[in-house]
Amino acid sequence: MSEAIKHECGIALIRLLKPLAYYQEKYGTWQYGLNKLYLLMEKQHNRGQDGAGMVNVKMSLEPGQEYIERHRSVAQNPITDIFAKVQKSWKKVEKGKNVNTDPEWLYKNMPFTGELFLGHLRYGTFGRNSIEFAHPVMRQNNWKSRNLVLAGNFNLTNTHELFNKLIELGQHPKAYTDTVTVLEKVGHFLDEENQLLFRQYKNEGYTNREISPLIEKNLDIQKILERSSKDWDGGYAIAGLVGHGDAFVMRDPWGIRPAFFYRDDEIVVVASERPVIQTVMDIHYDQVQEINPGEALIIKKDGHITRDLIRVPHKRKSCSFERIYFSRGSDKDIYRERKNLGFLLAPMILKTINYDFVNSVFSYIPNTSETAFYGLIQGVREYLVDWKIKEIRERNGSLTDENIKEIISVEPRVEKLAVKDVKLRTFIADEGSRQDLVAHVYDVTYGIIRNDKDTLVIIDDSIVRGTTLKDSIIRILDRLHPKKIIVVSSAPQIRYPDCYGIDMTRLDCFVAFNAAISLLYETGRENVIKEVYDKCKEQENLPKEEVVNYVKEIYKPFTAEEISAKIAKLLKPVDCKAEVEIVYQTVENLHIACPNDLGDWYFTGDYPTPGGNRVVNASFINFVEGIEGRSY
Repeated sequence: MSEAIKHECGIALIRLLKPLAYYQEKYGTWQYGLNKLYLLMEKQHNRGQDGAGMVNVKMSLEPGQEYIERHRSVAQNPITDIFAKVQKSWKKVEKGKNVNTDPEWLYKNMPFTGELFLGHLRYGTFGRNSIEFAHPVMRQNNWKSRNLVLAGNFNLTNTHELFNKLIELGQHPKAYTDTVTVLEKVGHFLDEENQLLFRQYKNEGYTNREISPLIEKNLDIQKILERSSKDWDGGYAIAGLVGHGDAFVMRDPWGIRPAFFYRDDEIVVVASERPVIQTVMDIHYDQVQEINPGEALIIKKDGHITRDLIRVPHKRKSCSFERIYFSRGSDKDIYRERKNLGFLLAPMILKTINYDFVNSVFSYIPNTSETAFYGLIQGVREYLVDWKIKEIRERNGSLTDENIKEIISVEPRVEKLAVKDVKLRTFIADEGSRQDLVAHVYDVTYGIIRNDKDTLVIIDDSIVRGTTLKDSIIRILDRLHPKKIIVVSSAPQIRYPDCYGIDMTRLDCFVAFNAAISLLYETGRENVIKEVYDKCKEQENLPKEEVVNYVKEIYKPFTAEEISAKIAKLLKPVDCKAEVEIVYQTVENLHIACPNDLGDWYFTGDYPTPGGNRVVNASFINFVEGIEGRSY
């Protein structure tokens, strides 16, 4: 993607099902669990670079010993930083002793040697980039079964509503964020379940000391999660640990946010992406299972594992940006889907270049659009195969060897033209210097394009704001002196804000929206803007379930092609000599390429939850009123 948008966060959970000595004997290291956690986090570092954190829980320590340990960091390299902190704490304990061969001593004395590990990688969509916003977050108590640790990949649209419900429960939340809201909501029902069991066992004549292990054994995690998540509106994959050793990972009923797991008789592993587990555990694709929408994977202290429904599943609306851009392309399904996205673009591109292969050069914007590029070229070559067959049949009997050679040698001209300079960072503060630096983020390969003769077709994952295209890519491609530059997006036009985890909440940051607004003014339809604004304002105090997405009416007067043409005009630099055209993927093709992940609200405005409509209307109101910042 030429201009990165913030990813969803990443989670990693490890539950060791054997004693520490088992891993020491079989794998030659007592650090087995921690090593796996490190790999899970490092392999998902693309999902969060604003911060990282991890927690370890030991289930079999005596009172007075620290059984929950946590490190968090918002340093420049947060994963490295938190694991360096672990190493530092080990050195303090060792004090020169050789303790590596005594797992029992290690478990009792060495930090981060417990059975449960929870890691998190943060991409902040709300709040400052400070340690208090880094996960995992904790709710502490002297009773082990009331301690709660949470880390997640989530955004809730109705934080205000949930915040008020906490106040109605008699709580006094310390911050107005969905993280605090989720923590306190789960914590409240965890407390209630503890209290219910305490009263039950007390009435049965058990002593307080006898009651604690009974509560730990019989705590109903499924019921706690059912009651906690009842009013949540948003996308979430949330992992949690309870102080005595229960663990869970829950997923929203639309399947918006991803979560996968693997289990055997030694370990349970959960991560946000399938190939990460495959690589770290060296297992086959089929051995990794998806946590289904509305489901919770629950691991009890005794190692018993269940998959329980906590919310009634809705129509699956998994985030399509996971398929287009966010998730690792090494996933078997995602690789094929990205390739198919490019393949399905081929007919549109061939029509756009008027089937002129002699004077057209195909390339891509590195690095994640490469797979879609392969698919595009495959589609072009399949067309050429059919064309060659037709040419030979129609001219049968009159073809010389030279004619045949000429026909079968026709191939798309494929070149690598844009090269990203990863060393460059836009660290300069003043706007003028920053813009000049942005213009040099990409280099180009000179001497391939024929001056004022060749058409350059270059594919990108998606076009969000278009600023990098305008300020850098199109400008440097124009230095090659092509006759025409065609920028192809493997994703449809991004028209609406996201409210489920991606940092895209302002309508005026989308070039498609700005193009539609410009067209309304140019065609004398600016009254539509006022009409949509009035309709949005009328809904401000309605329950979220009754809100309608009226922002769709901004785009309604125009075809997708008209908006694309306007985008091309907006993104063409003033000093660009080449003709510029923008071609977008269709929503229909997106669904063909990604049939199991239909979350397309960024493109269609069809939000899976009621809160989405409230967010898009609020974002439009903010646009009209000149208010910057988030719309939820």
